[in-house]
Amino acid sequence: MHNARTAGTTQQKQSCTGMGGYESPLPVTEQSNPLSGDIDRAGPGQIVRVLQECDAEVFQGDLEPDSQYKRLYSESVVQNLKKVAERVNAILKDPEDCLIVLSGCGTSGRIAFLLSNTFNRILASHQQRPVYSYIIAGGDRALLTSQEAPEDSPSLGAQVLKETCVGKKNVLFIGITCGLSAPFVAGQLDFCLNNLDTFTPVLVGFNPAHMARNEPTHGWPHTFRQVTERMLDMLGTQRAFILNPVVGPEAISGSSRMKGGTATKVLLESLLLLGHRAAHTHREINHQAILDCIRDYERVHEITYSRIEDLAGVVGKAGMSLQKQGHVYYLGWRTLGVMGIIDASECVPTFGADPWDIRGFMDGGFSEMNNKDGNLSSLGPEFSIDHKDFVNNILPSLGENDTVIFIFTVDDDFGDVEKLADQVKLKTSNVQAICHEHRGHSFPTKVNDIFLSNILKINWIPPAGDADDSFFMRLQWELSTKWILNAISTGAHILKGKVYKNYMIDLKVTNSKLYRRAIGILQRFSGCSWMQGERALLKALYRVEELSEEMATADVSRHTRAANMSDRVVPTALVVLQTGCSVSQAQAQLSECPVIRDAVEACLTSVCH
Repeated sequence: MHNARTAGTTQQKQSCTGMGGYESPLPVTEQSNPLSGDIDRAGPGQIVRVLQECDAEVFQGDLEPDSQYKRLYSESVVQNLKKVAERVNAILKDPEDCLIVLSGCGTSGRIAFLLSNTFNRILASHQQRPVYSYIIAGGDRALLTSQEAPEDSPSLGAQVLKETCVGKKNVLFIGITCGLSAPFVAGQLDFCLNNLDTFTPVLVGFNPAHMARNEPTHGWPHTFRQVTERMLDMLGTQRAFILNPVVGPEAISGSSRMKGGTATKVLLESLLLLGHRAAHTHREINHQAILDCIRDYERVHEITYSRIEDLAGVVGKAGMSLQKQGHVYYLGWRTLGVMGIIDASECVPTFGADPWDIRGFMDGGFSEMNNKDGNLSSLGPEFSIDHKDFVNNILPSLGENDTVIFIFTVDDDFGDVEKLADQVKLKTSNVQAICHEHRGHSFPTKVNDIFLSNILKINWIPPAGDADDSFFMRLQWELSTKWILNAISTGAHILKGKVYKNYMIDLKVTNSKLYRRAIGILQRFSGCSWMQGERALLKALYRVEELSEEMATADVSRHTRAANMSDRVVPTALVVLQTGCSVSQAQAQLSECPVIRDAVEACLTSVCH
């Protein structure tokens, strides 16, 4: 096996250290990854290979022994993982009036939901009561749709945490924010720091502490960096913990659903699993156990990406569907169905995609989701996630421009898979399967006939340990599926033209983080000042040639609310800045060219001539 813990190439070093010119002031999670600079011009095979290289950086070793950019395998990170795992073990041994809360916004909140349910199921297998709870900014509807506005409220975060922990005397709070930037989580951490008799706060993110967000939040007296610095002061007393290894910039700049979500899953599952093993089987939590757990996840990366050609084929077909104004549908079982729903839900804010372009459905729908608020299907069609909803609402209009991807394991009812696949094949030949099996348990040979050999099948070595280890295999299947689906949805949107170089330029500017990111993108590609970028962004957002006094002086929260009603805001602003044309001219030129990079260059060419 390739040793990913050694120092990488010079290019990889620059990617992670941010030492290359203007990139260095940016937080690592917002930087451009030099490995993916031309990914918008790549074909399916090259897209997957670039994603493989970028994902491998999660497991890269220290670039320099004394670097402030600590990595997943760094001694200090492993030691902090061990200390938090010991806190988990202590709670599991004496759970009375105790709670472990995982909280986050967007992808981080969805991972919190997934892990909370998984580890409560492990407790149930030992006839123990649930100890885990999750919080996601925006509530359960944010599990399936983008709810960006609540992320900007520290007071709301603190309020929800307080309500979640009523009556508890010992709470381990794990706040997840990949960029160390979410005000919602900052408010929760601040609440914990003010109530240390009950709470032990753990901050999880992927920037060095000095890169935590330092901009003020409206109506709140602190910045995220100030909260982080308070936690740093408490590390020595073990009243608070920070887990913030650097995993390198995202393949699509700022898209923390990818490496950020992966690293969150690897970090937290490792420490939670070790806590459970110590409580249930009396295995020691030590340095080597942490390393072994992380290395197991590194092997998942290698096994998953060993199927590059098969994966590239699926990416190509999904991209072709989106190019032809078709759709991509994920049909999954159990937690792999949840992974499909999560991946699909992230495409709207990431790529400015239509919510119907990529949809996820799971067998059993909300009855299998096990979310706090139960069945949400009454909230609208985007909350209809059961296979029955697919059959009733999607299947009748399914066509050859659509791609349907089945996601299942050898432990699922293959009869159900076969029955649904037969119905789908009557409507489209673009049927794919992503399936996981393990030695001693394989799919029947007819699986090849059912899916016309369009199968991405991965074979795993079964665990040799106890029941908790069998849960670990499902966690590996989940991570493998996450990488596969991230590649499919990212690659498909790249092929559709939703990415400019390696930037998700068509993002929805629906919270303060995305607002700042949008202006930064405009600065990078036009050379404008922050003020010029902001004015161009606002003109595109409000679709006006001149800003009124009210627009120019309004709070950011008003702009982010207005952004929900606007499309292609950042591309329009970029064309205005680069060519000097009007907003209406920029919108007209962009409508003629689906690939943003080509549209911008065409606009520049027309201006020159």
